[in-house]
Amino acid sequence: MGSCLWILMLVVNPVLSFRRPAEPSVCRVVHEDVDCSGLSLRTVPKRLLASIHLLDLSRNLLQNLTDHELPVLSNVHHLNLQANKIQFIQPGLFQDTSRLEVLDLSRNLLDLYAALKTSVGPLKSVRRLDLSGNGLFTDMSDYFLSDAPALTQLSLDGNSITKISRHTFNGSQALTSIDLHNNVIIEIEEGAFESLTGLSELDLSVNSISCITDFNLVRLRTLNLSKNSLTSFQTVDSELEFELLYLDLRENKILYFPVLPQKNKLMYLDLSRNLLRSVNCSGPLEELENLKASGYLFTDDDKPLCLCANQGHQDLPSLLYLDLSHNQLKAIPSSFFSSMASLESLNISNNCLESFSVDSEASLNSLKTLDISYNNLQNLSFGQNTLAALEVLHLQGNALSTLDSGIFLRLPSIRSLHLQQNLFRICPSLKNQTHDCIRLSSISTLSYLYLSENSLESVPPGAFDGSPLLILDLSLNADVGLGPYSLSGLEPTLAHLSLRGNQLRTLTVDFTSFHKLKSLDLSVNRLTGVSLWSGDCSVESLNLQNNSLVTLASDAVLALQKSLRTLYVGSNPLSCCGNPYLLTLLQQDRLSVPDISAVTCWFTRDSESVEISVSALRAEDCESLDGKVLWISVIVALALGLTLVSVVTLKLCHSQTHGFKRGIKA
Repeated sequence: MGSCLWILMLVVNPVLSFRRPAEPSVCRVVHEDVDCSGLSLRTVPKRLLASIHLLDLSRNLLQNLTDHELPVLSNVHHLNLQANKIQFIQPGLFQDTSRLEVLDLSRNLLDLYAALKTSVGPLKSVRRLDLSGNGLFTDMSDYFLSDAPALTQLSLDGNSITKISRHTFNGSQALTSIDLHNNVIIEIEEGAFESLTGLSELDLSVNSISCITDFNLVRLRTLNLSKNSLTSFQTVDSELEFELLYLDLRENKILYFPVLPQKNKLMYLDLSRNLLRSVNCSGPLEELENLKASGYLFTDDDKPLCLCANQGHQDLPSLLYLDLSHNQLKAIPSSFFSSMASLESLNISNNCLESFSVDSEASLNSLKTLDISYNNLQNLSFGQNTLAALEVLHLQGNALSTLDSGIFLRLPSIRSLHLQQNLFRICPSLKNQTHDCIRLSSISTLSYLYLSENSLESVPPGAFDGSPLLILDLSLNADVGLGPYSLSGLEPTLAHLSLRGNQLRTLTVDFTSFHKLKSLDLSVNRLTGVSLWSGDCSVESLNLQNNSLVTLASDAVLALQKSLRTLYVGSNPLSCCGNPYLLTLLQQDRLSVPDISAVTCWFTRDSESVEISVSALRAEDCESLDGKVLWISVIVALALGLTLVSVVTLKLCHSQTHGFKRGIKA
């Protein structure tokens, strides 16, 4: 019987092991996904599952890919070989992988394989191929793409490709997305992408392309040419409607507005950080010397190679986002925006604009965000019935001092005004409109107002009455006059108030009625006391850093202790033993004091003033001091009492003596 069982086990065990191979002990297996990443493997584990959907062999030390090394590939859908040291692939290795759709070979040494000038063989089912970071030079990618008919997504970023030839993608005609960013591309041969009729995304950013003169990829939807050396971008003259939606031309050397398709669907255009001098597509010929200095290419007869003929403004009816920031624009005519009826975001910051106006010709009624910050604005005007949807306006950094006082009242949807770093004065709420101040009251939609660094001399009573502000920033206005009614009207809405760096010595506002105030910044002032509440308060975050506070009054602490969650109080000359309420507050677990390491206090020890960290203060430090004060007080009281008794006694005796003498004489 025993011998029969032994024979049966010899027969059954091989069958079971054949039907269910042992899972690799070093790899992690979840269902049909096998993760062997980061194990310093030099060879592929031999005993893998027969059916694998995803095989991750990334971040190992594999050098050669052969059918001996990778015996189980017939059922793999996703093969990740990223970050190995692969320098050889057996030709035809993937020809029987009918289910392989994703192949990641990035960050290897495939330039060594490409130097053999041997095709890797058919990649018949691969849809996504990543060859990035392999040191591939021009034409080396051809050995991987020559027979990849199903390929739709290709990444070649981070290589050393200098030229894209017209033959590069001949074997990969199904491509819809190509990533070529971070190479050294100087030249793109005519016809390199035209045969790819399904191509919709092309990333050529971070290369050395100097000029696009005949852009004709009608079906392309996304084109990234940022961080090149472009001096011009011109579309071929065509009546066809281009599908381009996203065009990124930032960080180039473009002087004039690009020539875009006459019929377009463009929604996003980024021209920031160029050398734009005009929103026209060309400039006067007398600028030739400037063009040469800017790196333009010229023909043998000294004509600019990439300048267009002078044309009018181009229609951009679908444009939602336009970024012209960080250029050299001195003026933009209002008519430039006349065709941009859909524009929602316009950024013209960091230019040289001296004036900006929006009139009825370019109403920009869809615009939600307008950034004209950091220019040299002297004039700003918004016509009636323009900018109906504008919600956010950036005007900071213009040193503006005069505006039509009611300019912001003509913005019916404005929510956020950024007016920092100007020279505005604030009109009293009932004052007639003038040009020497701006009216900030009765703007019923305004929620966020930033007025820091405006050299404000005063904030008149009711300056913001009727404007339901949630955030008000009045910081860095040295010696600003802030009266008890300067913030009146904001009691129902104000949640965050900054008065940082105003050199305030006193503050007479009673914040008790500001029931929604959650954050109050009073740092970098000269406050000696904080008595801002006559009752309960709602403040959760209070910043008192860098003031002249010796004590924090008991009424202030009692008002704060229920709601306060975060307190900054460092860099103040606090008294150690004169702040029992404050010290008790600092010890509460629910209170966060982020600058506790900078919170110090002073007390007298042996006739010397000593500064110590509040966290190091011991109870006996103040108890001993209190004891000394008590004994001194008792001694002084006794001395005063004895002196008083002596004086009274002497007076009584003196009176009796004089009475006795007067009696005898009588």
